[in-house]
Amino acid sequence: MKQLTKAEEEIMQALWQLKKANVKSIIDLLPAPKPAYNTVSTIVRILESKGFVDYEKQGKGHVYFPVVDKEVYSNQSINKLVDNYFQGSFKSMVSFFVKKNDVNVHDIEALLKEINKPE
Repeated sequence: MKQLTKAEEEIMQALWQLKKANVKSIIDLLPAPKPAYNTVSTIVRILESKGFVDYEKQGKGHVYFPVVDKEVYSNQSINKLVDNYFQGSFKSMVSFFVKKNDVNVHDIEALLKEINKPE
């Protein structure tokens, strides 16, 4: 799976939230300053060519929807982060974030409970 640019990921975040949307609806969800309509339209078409988005024709326009699940993309991105910055070690990554973000024992215990919770 291809890695997304920051702009592409921002559009995907909007589409994952909206489920289906036209370009105007995507723009409405984005933070200020709002990008131009043509910019968002171009990014959506790039996402379509990368296999992340598809569309349905609706009147004269298109309604776009994600075809890559957010959880699947998130998992792939995290694995790439771990491989590139922590030599493939999740333990090293967690240790890094605990040290750099002043995580206390209570937070770690809550995290362990969440991890061990049956699905």
